[in-house]
Amino acid sequence: MNPKELLKRVDIPKDRLEEEVESAFAASGLTDGYEDTVNAFSTDTVLKGRVLDIINDDVIVDVGYKSEGIIPKWEFENPEDIDIGDEVEVLLEAVEDETGAIVLSKRKADRLRGWERVIANNNEGDAVRGKVMRKIKGGLVVDIGVPVFLPASQVSIRRHADISEFIGQEIEGKIIKIDESRMNIVISRRRLIEEQRDSMKRQLMDEIAEGQVRRGIVKNIADFGAFVDLGGIDGLLHITDMSWGRVGHPSEVVKIEQELDVVILKVDRDRERIALGLKQLTPSPWKKVDERYPLGTRVDGEVTNIVNYGAFVKLEEGLEGLVHISEMSWTKRINHPSELLTVGEKVEVIVLDINKEKKEISLGMKQTETNPWDLVESKYPTGTMIEGEVRNLTNYGAFIEIEEGIDGLLHVSDMSWTKKVSHPSEVLEKGDKVKAVVLSVDQDKKRVALGVKQLLSDPWRDDIPMRYGIGTIVDGKVTKLTNFGVFVELEEGLEGLLHVSELTEDREVAPEEIVKVGDEVQVKVIRVDPEDRKIGLTLMGGEESEAVEDPVDLSRDRKSERPKK
Repeated sequence: MNPKELLKRVDIPKDRLEEEVESAFAASGLTDGYEDTVNAFSTDTVLKGRVLDIINDDVIVDVGYKSEGIIPKWEFENPEDIDIGDEVEVLLEAVEDETGAIVLSKRKADRLRGWERVIANNNEGDAVRGKVMRKIKGGLVVDIGVPVFLPASQVSIRRHADISEFIGQEIEGKIIKIDESRMNIVISRRRLIEEQRDSMKRQLMDEIAEGQVRRGIVKNIADFGAFVDLGGIDGLLHITDMSWGRVGHPSEVVKIEQELDVVILKVDRDRERIALGLKQLTPSPWKKVDERYPLGTRVDGEVTNIVNYGAFVKLEEGLEGLVHISEMSWTKRINHPSELLTVGEKVEVIVLDINKEKKEISLGMKQTETNPWDLVESKYPTGTMIEGEVRNLTNYGAFIEIEEGIDGLLHVSDMSWTKKVSHPSEVLEKGDKVKAVVLSVDQDKKRVALGVKQLLSDPWRDDIPMRYGIGTIVDGKVTKLTNFGVFVELEEGLEGLLHVSELTEDREVAPEEIVKVGDEVQVKVIRVDPEDRKIGLTLMGGEESEAVEDPVDLSRDRKSERPKK
C-alpha cells in the first residue's frame, strides 16, 4: 500500500500505523520520502492543502495527513471566492486535538507568510503603506501585509481628539522598530510627515515672499486666529486679518480642513513665522471712505454691537461707525444705549466725522430729528405760564421739567417775594407739580429761567410800605442774633432789622444779653426801603425820637447775613 494512503487510515492504531508506514516506505524504497512526510507534519509549519468540501461556514482542507482539517470561513480573506479543489496554504497548529482531528489555521498561515514578505522587503526606517483596521489601547492597528502597531503619539504632528477617525483610511508610515522574535512591528506616521514637511518647509522658505497669494489648508482654530498649512509650515491668520468687518470668533470665517487663498503679510525667516491675511484679497472699504460718506450724509445702517458708551453701526461690509450715547437723543436721558437700541436693529444715522488714520467714523442719531431746543424760544417766550414736575433739587434751586428733555431752573431767589429760602427743599419736593412763569430763555446755553413769585404781585411795591409806614408799632418775634443786630419776624415771610444801636446805648453790651431767639418784642418801624426790601426797627422804650431823626444804615453788615426760618 502507498505510504501516503496508509497515513490517511484511521482504523489502524497509531503505533501500528507508524510500523506499517515504515515497512511500506522500506518496501517501496521511499524511506527518504517517509522522513520528509513525518517532518512535514511538525506543528507551526506552513503546509499546502486542497479544499475538499465547504459545509456551511466551515472549509474542509486536506494537507495529506491521515485526517482533514476544518477551518472557519472567516479566516479566509475572500470567503465568497473559495471553491472545492482550491490550493491553500495553512498553518499546522496541532497534529491532533481532543477529537483526534488535525488543527489548521488559514489566518495564521497568511500572517506568517506576510511577516516573511515584510521582513524580506523592509527594514527599520523604510516607509510602508497600509489600511487602519481598528483602534486598540494606546494606538491603532494597521495592516501592511501583517498587522503592525501605530502608537497614538505617532499618528500625526497635531493632536487629534479621537484617533478612531483614521479607521478604514489608507495611510503611510515609517518603520521605527522590528521585533522578529515577537513578530512585532511599530510604525510612525508622524515621523514620515515631519520628514516630508521639513523638506517642503525648506523649499517653501526659499520661495515665499511678502505680498504673494498662497493656497493653504486650515489645520487649527484658536480664539485669536487660525493656523493655515502652506505646505511644510503653518502660517498664522490672525482674527483681525480675516475680514474688514467685525469677527466675533475665527470659526465664523474659516473651518478646519478648509482650503483657501491667503496673502503673505510678513515672513520671519529666523523664527520661521509667517503672518497671513485673508481680508487683503479684497480692497479696503476705508479707501475713499470720505468720498463715499461726506460729512452730513444720511445713511441707513445696522447695529452690530452695544457698549456702555455707545453703539456700533455697520454702514457696509467692513465699515462701522460709532454712535456715542450723547449723540442718540436731543432730550432723552439715556443711562445705557440698550435702552434705545438692540443688536441687529436698522437705524438711520448722520455722518458727523471721519478719521481715516484711526479708521474711526463718528455717527449721530439725534441729528436725523429736529433739535427741540431750536424751538424752545418760540414755544416758551418770556412771560409764558407753564406747569411742570420737579425733577431734581440742588442747593441753588429746583429743575422743573417743561416737556420731555427740556428743564427750566427755578432759582431759590425766585421762589418767594418775602420769605428767605435757604434751600429749595424748604418749599418743594421732588415730584411736586409746580406752576411757574418763563423769565428768560438762553437757546445757545440751553437754559430756561423760571419764577414762581412772579405769579404774584410784589408786596414791596405797595402793600408793605403802606402797612409798615414809619412810626408803626408792631409785635414781633426774635428769629436771629448777629454781631450787628437782631432780626425780628413781623409776619410770616417778613422780617425787620433791630440794629444794636436800637437795643441799648451801651456799646459794651452784646445783643444776646438783652434778647434771645424766640423772645416776643414790641418794635417800631423807623425805616422802609422797598428797593432793597428792608425794614429798620427800634426797640420800644429806647430813645425813639433820636432813632427816627437818625435812622440806621440797614445795608451795613448784611450782605450775606439773612435770617433763617
